[in-house]
Amino acid sequence: MKRNSILLVIALFVGVLLFVSCSGPKGPAELAIKSAEEAINATKVEAEKYVPDQMAELDNALAAVKDKFAKGEYGAVIPEAQSLVTKAKGVLDAAMAKKDDLMKNWTDLSQGVPCMLEAIQGKVDSLAKSVKLPAGLTAEKFEEVKTTFTSAKEDWGNALESFKAGNYADAVSVAGSVKEKAMQTMQTLGITTATAESKS
Repeated sequence: MKRNSILLVIALFVGVLLFVSCSGPKGPAELAIKSAEEAINATKVEAEKYVPDQMAELDNALAAVKDKFAKGEYGAVIPEAQSLVTKAKGVLDAAMAKKDDLMKNWTDLSQGVPCMLEAIQGKVDSLAKSVKLPAGLTAEKFEEVKTTFTSAKEDWGNALESFKAGNYADAVSVAGSVKEKAMQTMQTLGITTATAESKS
């Protein structure tokens, strides 16, 4: 839907230029800036989330075009504003591609991490009831494992909340950290990947 909005802006932009080509240079330049602003605004919500650097470049470029307009450089404004309309579509495409990538990563993490946490929980519960810990696992190390595991579970809860709130980048980042902690914990406890996968 956002992409369609920008394509409409591009079409309107071309039509506006044809319509006002016989008027003074200030009018077409002003309308060109308006078209660029509309295209950039249609991009802003998604771009600020997923490609903030590119969005900042667009905003800076628009400010530069407006500065030229203020100085009366109308001839330079029109082609630059037209370029911004096209760039805005490119930035939106990049933002949507980044969003799709994050969603794919989240899908993988949300399928794997819970199984890992469940496997760890089962092992921790089992060891807590044991009279003797396995060789190589001291009581002190076991306490460290439990502390790390508790932290991982809390972080996973935060990742889920971030995802529900639409903060996909944060959700994937935190979930990736949880996966790393879980893998280290599994190694310490002697849990194989196959064991974790069997929990799914």
